[in-house]
Amino acid sequence: MEAFLESLFVVAVAEIGDRTQILSLLLASRFRRPVPILCGILVATVGNHALAALAGEIVGEVLRGEVLRWLLAVSFLAMAVWVLIPDKLDDNAAGIVQSRGAFIATVGSFFIAEIGDKTEIATAALAARFDTLLAVVLGSTAGMMIANVPAVLAGHLMTGTLNPRYTRYIAAVLLAAQGALAALGVRMI
Repeated sequence: MEAFLESLFVVAVAEIGDRTQILSLLLASRFRRPVPILCGILVATVGNHALAALAGEIVGEVLRGEVLRWLLAVSFLAMAVWVLIPDKLDDNAAGIVQSRGAFIATVGSFFIAEIGDKTEIATAALAARFDTLLAVVLGSTAGMMIANVPAVLAGHLMTGTLNPRYTRYIAAVLLAAQGALAALGVRMI
């Protein structure tokens, strides 16, 4: 129970203001379908955090401090640039994405955004500490959902009031700031 509760608390707190929480808000404002988005977040989180937990002990051995720091810095900065590029969908593709794509778009983008994220790293560290991987994965997933359900609901309610161009700029600035902090060696956990 300690592994579950500590994982829940650490991830819920670490997720506040995190790039994946911002992604949740953006997905909800774009797709306006909170249930498939929340299901996508759940599936992506379980998959990502299960892999992180399995790799928990290995991460500390393979990626040393400097390598991990620069890998995170580059990934944050790359995502900052990537988020500035608007989606280009033709009318037919846009219809498919709107009708069936919210879940798939959420699973894919959330899983990728979570790679190297502080909550993934926290999950790996917690798994290395506790010998109950299932409790860590369940706790970290619950923490992720506690932090992201309000973001999805807020994004859904703010549909029409959020300008996608400005949200991309805001997300890019936040990601670039995280990249700069990582490059400077500022701890993000």
